[in-house]
Amino acid sequence: MKYRTLGSTGLKVSVIGIGTWQFGGEWNKTFEQQEVNEMFARGQELGINLVDTAECYGDHLSECLIGKALEGQRDQWIIATKFGHQFHECFHRSEPRTPKDCLQQLEDSLKALRTDHIDLYQYHSWADQQFFDDDVLAVLHQAKAQGKIRHLGNSVGNNQNVKQVQASRERGIEFIQIVYNRLDRAPENTCFPICEEQQLGVLARVPLASGYLSGKYKPGVRFPEGDVRAKWKAPDLDKKLLEVERIQREEVPAGVSMAEWALAWCLKNPVVTSVIPGCKSVEQVQSNARAVSLIENGLVSI
Repeated sequence: MKYRTLGSTGLKVSVIGIGTWQFGGEWNKTFEQQEVNEMFARGQELGINLVDTAECYGDHLSECLIGKALEGQRDQWIIATKFGHQFHECFHRSEPRTPKDCLQQLEDSLKALRTDHIDLYQYHSWADQQFFDDDVLAVLHQAKAQGKIRHLGNSVGNNQNVKQVQASRERGIEFIQIVYNRLDRAPENTCFPICEEQQLGVLARVPLASGYLSGKYKPGVRFPEGDVRAKWKAPDLDKKLLEVERIQREEVPAGVSMAEWALAWCLKNPVVTSVIPGCKSVEQVQSNARAVSLIENGLVSI
């Protein structure tokens, strides 16, 4: 495993993390505690030390699974979670975003994660009007002073949202999370220059483009009910998968896993601190970690 410093936080995070939206039940799979335990145990063996979750991945369900899996080894992991949504049922959420709401969500996340502090606490896809609420920011900094939050971040909802990213330093935000992958390179021209200027860490979410860049899916595939991808329109889906086929044919070295290549591709950009792919099994945790070897072997250069 390789490690990079997350912006100005001073934290050394593994360049491959574990994303956990799938634990909340919106990706057509229900997880048992034992298999989550096994995924994190294997991740730790492979040198992974970063996990990203949110209070709305299930009703703190993902956080609860993580909290139990990491019990007794909390100090060996950097935990990132988010606030600003409330899960009601699959694909339905509300947005509790008053200062009181945010403090309650923080307390609920601490309880679910079985910890007294959160390393990386993130706004979760807030609109500008809410994001720039100074009363919310004040209670977050108060919680930080109390030691409940170590570092504040922003999981940016829109890749074009330069305004929020530009305001990071003045609001005490030390890192952002943003969609970045071979199919969506928008941050290279919008947010990444600001991140370099302000020394912001960058967590690249959806690095496999919701599984498209895994190479498993071909044009014509349709996702089953209960999978968040089932709501995506067929023409757009097929267009993306045709582009994936072109990328695999023209850019991925022969004999190389496309999923591993796609993760390494994100990491070749020095602005990116870590990628946080979702994973549904121990085998996927292992595959994600192998992306580092592509960099070491020169198949993807940084």
